Amino acid sequence: MGGAPAFKGQAREVKVAMGTSTDPASIAVDLKAVAAPVLPMPSPGPDLRGYALAELDAALDALGQSGDDIHEGIHRARKGLRRVRATLALGDGILGPGVALLDREIKHLNTGLSGFRDAHALVETLERMRKRSRKGNSRQLLDQARDEAVVARMAIADVELSMDPALGHRRGMIEVLAAAVPALDWERLTPSAARMALADSDDRSQKARDIALQKGRDKDWHRWRRRARRASQQRRALEAVGVTVPATEPDVFDKRTTERLGEAQDLTLLLDHCGKGSPFSKDHRRALRAYAEPALARLRKRISTVRR
Repeated sequence: MGGAPAFKGQAREVKVAMGTSTDPASIAVDLKAVAAPVLPMPSPGPDLRGYALAELDAALDALGQSGDDIHEGIHRARKGLRRVRATLALGDGILGPGVALLDREIKHLNTGLSGFRDAHALVETLERMRKRSRKGNSRQLLDQARDEAVVARMAIADVELSMDPALGHRRGMIEVLAAAVPALDWERLTPSAARMALADSDDRSQKARDIALQKGRDKDWHRWRRRARRASQQRRALEAVGVTVPATEPDVFDKRTTERLGEAQDLTLLLDHCGKGSPFSKDHRRALRAYAEPALARLRKRISTVRR
């Protein structure tokens, strides 16, 4: 008969599944195992939604700091907002049309805090350089530059807070954004889709790395750092909600390389502040460039010679 071969094949599959046991109870259990449907893995979307909301809540709290703590609060808030954007990117095209608008508004909010953050980052950069420096002349230069940067930071803070007292407008925006997050279609996000999004981020990070090492422009190095950070944040989010993700190759992302990219960005930030609108005196600008330019070249050389 035409259907016999197929039936025999199915019988063989059942026999293989059952093994060689002749125990009726064991055979019954094996048959149930063969017949049991393969259930899909639960969506990580709801947990990722909770993760994003927790980061927004932490950002809201961070922007509520006062006095000198406001600078560190803005740093923490911007970090949290970047993590939310990274989480949303795991479901880009899946979470619904509202995700693009939400991501754009978070980016706009974060960019609006960048001037505030850059002024504080410059002070922190100079403090770190001062600790690493062993030469007395360099330490004196960095001390003087830090004092000038602190004055500039205070001026920027005064302007920002006069326009947005206690950062109330920004905090209100975070509350609005948090209210919009649950409306996204988080249930549609599958573990495989999230892993694919992470793989895409790793791939973009790798391509950015190749371009930075090939062309060596500041903007290329900065793009590599941003993309490596995005992949790291997405991996962190998935691991936080229990999604198993494959380890990355060392040349795609590793903690030490990311730290060095951050150090290189510090030096780039310092050099950016040695041009137009600099908070430093003319003599200090010249001395800081002489200090930072070779340090940046050496650091990038170390990064580029990491084994691939």
